[in-house]
Amino acid sequence: MSIFPYVYYMVSSFHVTNDEKSTAMYAGMVTSAFAIAEFSTGVLWGRISDRFGRKPVLLTGLAGTGVSMLMFGFAPNLWVALLARAMGGLLNGNIGVINTTVAEVVTQESHQSRAFSIMPGIWCIGSIVGAGLGGTLADPVRNYPGYFASKGIFGRYPYLLPNLVCCTVVILSLVVGLLFLEETHEDKRERRDVGLEVGDWLLQRLRRPVIFSEKVRIMEEFRLLRDSDSRDSCDDYSSIDSPALLPLTASTAELSSGGPAALEAGSSQGKDMVVSGTFTPQVLIIIVSYGLLAFHTISAEQLLPVLLSMPQASEMPHLPFFFTGGFALPTKTIGSILSLQGIIQTIATLVVFPFVSQRLGSLATFRLSVLTYPFLYLLVPYLTVMPETVQRPLLYIVIVWKVTAQAFAFPPLQILLANSAPSKKVLGTLNGSAASSASLCRAIGPTLSGLIQSAGLSIGCLGLPWWSSSIVAVMAAVLSLALTDDRRKTRSDPELLHADASSQVASPGDMDVEVRPLSPERP
Repeated sequence: MSIFPYVYYMVSSFHVTNDEKSTAMYAGMVTSAFAIAEFSTGVLWGRISDRFGRKPVLLTGLAGTGVSMLMFGFAPNLWVALLARAMGGLLNGNIGVINTTVAEVVTQESHQSRAFSIMPGIWCIGSIVGAGLGGTLADPVRNYPGYFASKGIFGRYPYLLPNLVCCTVVILSLVVGLLFLEETHEDKRERRDVGLEVGDWLLQRLRRPVIFSEKVRIMEEFRLLRDSDSRDSCDDYSSIDSPALLPLTASTAELSSGGPAALEAGSSQGKDMVVSGTFTPQVLIIIVSYGLLAFHTISAEQLLPVLLSMPQASEMPHLPFFFTGGFALPTKTIGSILSLQGIIQTIATLVVFPFVSQRLGSLATFRLSVLTYPFLYLLVPYLTVMPETVQRPLLYIVIVWKVTAQAFAFPPLQILLANSAPSKKVLGTLNGSAASSASLCRAIGPTLSGLIQSAGLSIGCLGLPWWSSSIVAVMAAVLSLALTDDRRKTRSDPELLHADASSQVASPGDMDVEVRPLSPERP
């Protein structure tokens, strides 16, 4: 988000073209380079996190982001800027992995709306700070001539300062994650983590009230008690609608005749069945919805700062379709507006969304959001032809509308995907696939909208890219009608439950939704 206030001016400073219509297209290319590269590695990072754990992937993504920011700040031309953005996307698979981590930590449906609103809320806070830093610190020689010399490093690289500050924040996040972030992958939690041990030691040295060694001891005792209870009292784990599990006796463990050998074969077969049933129709619809939503929202994020940056119209408008011009705002003002947008979105995400979602449900909240987007995009271009006395108030109304719709769109879609996963073991793959779908569309969106904007400006039609995004938003709204929100049905599919039971020997700690007995007539 920190590059949005100044990316248009940065591309202009490269002097790739003297045509301001083409500058918008190149700005879109810089914005989308990150997403193109992220798309190519999104599923890969998800699978790596399934195999090696979530924490290593998250830390790698932070490191890649820091390096790419430095490279972007030192970019002397458009091609280095594109390469830096692409490098950041290749090394960053954090979006899908973070969603997987949240899904693994929070399994109770009543807590999901609050939990899945936290990460978008943190994103909004980052957007506030990032947009403010980007707009305030960009080109410091021009904005603060008394403090920065024109012949210094910031005169040569006018957009280095905001990237240096953001890189410092990333390094701090990397250190905090290394020392205090716990692994959430169910098969990797017990392995030794030197970083956590160092963090524990540091906290003890600082005499913090939280004593992690005692916490670890208590958690270990709880795990042993849970494992002991699971062998003797599996009949206690049942839902209201289901009979109890069969006790884990030797006869039950033998999925068919053959004893341990049959159990091992059943485990292998179960894993294959889970993998083969990963991409259900519901999951595929959600992944496509992710892509469509990402396409038109990132296009709007790209188009709005450009609209605010563009000079005012020099020709009379020919309504209703042919008119041009922007707001001609400086980078500092654009940064302030985007920071205000982040503040509003934070409130909408952390306060309003959980309240609405708990009353309407995730699916209804998502549909409410996507149905409003087409009308939003239809109206935005007409702000530029409004009288100046009402332009700014209407702009703020549009921003509130936009960020509230976004706060109501992504978190419920994440909840729907988590609830549609046939097994926790494939959450990383599913979230990686969804992140790749979103990244691909985030890559195509700004570039395509930039091209459409250039074409629209050439014929005097400023609204063409916005109205094109409205068409995509209509497609997303129609697709939302095919979604369902039946968690029980998705999680308790007989084939997948049988496979999961075979591979995990009916561990009740892993069955956090509806638990059903193994069918006696099926091996």
